[in-house]
Amino acid sequence: MNLGALSGYTIGITADRRWQEQAELLERRGARVQHGPSIRTFPLYDEEGLRAATQAVVDHPPDIVVLITALGTRGWLGAAESMGMGDALQDALAGARIYARGPKAAGAALTASLEVTWKAPDAKTSQIAEQLIAEHGPKRNGGHAPVPRVAVQLDGSEDRWIAEELVAAGFDVVPVPIYRWTMPVDPTPACRMAQAVADATIDAVTFTAGPALANFVELAGDHGCLDQMLASFNDGRVAAVCVGPVCAEKAHRLGIARTVEPNHPRLGAMVQACAAAFSDRGLAFSLAGHELNVQGRLVLIDDGEPIALSDRERDVLEVLAERPGAVHSKASLLKSVWGGGESDEHVVEVTVGRLRQRLGEAGAGVETVVRRGYRLAAD
Repeated sequence: MNLGALSGYTIGITADRRWQEQAELLERRGARVQHGPSIRTFPLYDEEGLRAATQAVVDHPPDIVVLITALGTRGWLGAAESMGMGDALQDALAGARIYARGPKAAGAALTASLEVTWKAPDAKTSQIAEQLIAEHGPKRNGGHAPVPRVAVQLDGSEDRWIAEELVAAGFDVVPVPIYRWTMPVDPTPACRMAQAVADATIDAVTFTAGPALANFVELAGDHGCLDQMLASFNDGRVAAVCVGPVCAEKAHRLGIARTVEPNHPRLGAMVQACAAAFSDRGLAFSLAGHELNVQGRLVLIDDGEPIALSDRERDVLEVLAERPGAVHSKASLLKSVWGGGESDEHVVEVTVGRLRQRLGEAGAGVETVVRRGYRLAAD
């Protein structure tokens, strides 16, 4: 029996949008999914700010339009339709140069029959600002260039730095807020996931937006497990999987030094990168005349049905398998597996006993060395 690439591993999802799609992609590869949304996305279709910005774009069409997200692009056009300005907005945007942050925003533009002039190569908002200032900045050539009018479709964060940067560079900017990101209504699942990272009882957490990362870190701080959580990410026990470079940069600024990210910032590519990150973590060895394949919390014995191990059982087996034949004392196993948080050596005896039961006949290969500890009689 073959295991999926992520069989035996638990992957946490922090997104609120499209999380079911992400879960399905992970589960197809065998992962167990835990959902703990650290963000809430809701539209501003009825807010006066969006109506006023759309009216301003229709009344005075922009020379340049900056599209940050696909959700925002679709949401803006949909909101304009509901306001009775759909055709007018389409006409206003049709004559503008369209600058998209990444492939998803560009794809949404093309679907709406808007021709994309330029797309940021690394899907970074900063690259759009740099490109616009270099190409069209009114302060270049001694400030004699015409002042371009720029409509900027904002993402859901409170940070409007790109609009502010373009204003500072001399552009006439119309910020267009489409939706807003906030903390989740119920932060309990996200806090539970942050604690799981701190305890290393989860194997990876995925992030598809910078604000979701920021909220996750903030919630971990409120929950009292931030330092332990960062340590788990940074020592590699838990993988922080980011959808792209922008999200990864945010993680680095927040103290998560080690991240996994795909070459292309897309959901499917992120799941593939996650699977690749775990591709070399499996163990294969012979034990008491049986062939064992260990992947995450699953053990496959002689190609039989997968056997699920607890976190502690899995960790004990992995420590013993690192050096087959070497004797590990109960004290060293306490330190390696329980991290100094447990002092009673009896828990080691109980865990080893349960591990032997799980492994069936192969469990005889987990040997007790009297007065010294345990070893794995593996080939």
